[in-house]
Amino acid sequence: MTKQAFGTSHVPLSPAVRAGDFVFVSGQVPVGADGKVVAGGVGPETDQVIANIAAALKLAGCDLSDVVKTTVWLRDRDDFPAFNAAYGKHFPKDPPARSTAESRLMIDIAVEIEAVAYKPV
Repeated sequence: MTKQAFGTSHVPLSPAVRAGDFVFVSGQVPVGADGKVVAGGVGPETDQVIANIAAALKLAGCDLSDVVKTTVWLRDRDDFPAFNAAYGKHFPKDPPARSTAESRLMIDIAVEIEAVAYKPV
């Protein structure tokens, strides 16, 4: 199996890596093009995180419809309903399998998401 990394990062990781027919997207955070965390709480943060996942997937020739699994970390379990509403907008049909956990995150954000996509080469 061959492995190919996509994108660049200011930390030692690849935003996305293709391994065979799978694309693994590193945990994405709600940082916009300006390098700042988006304002507005977990809903807007979730939208930005998923936009960042979509951008990483695009580099690997995939899109959100190819996502088969996500792992989500929420800072506060009370954010789950608002998170779920925002997340659901992006996966309206056949949503991916998902794990969600409450966690202390590395920076002051409400949500981080990683994704796995499947798209045969």
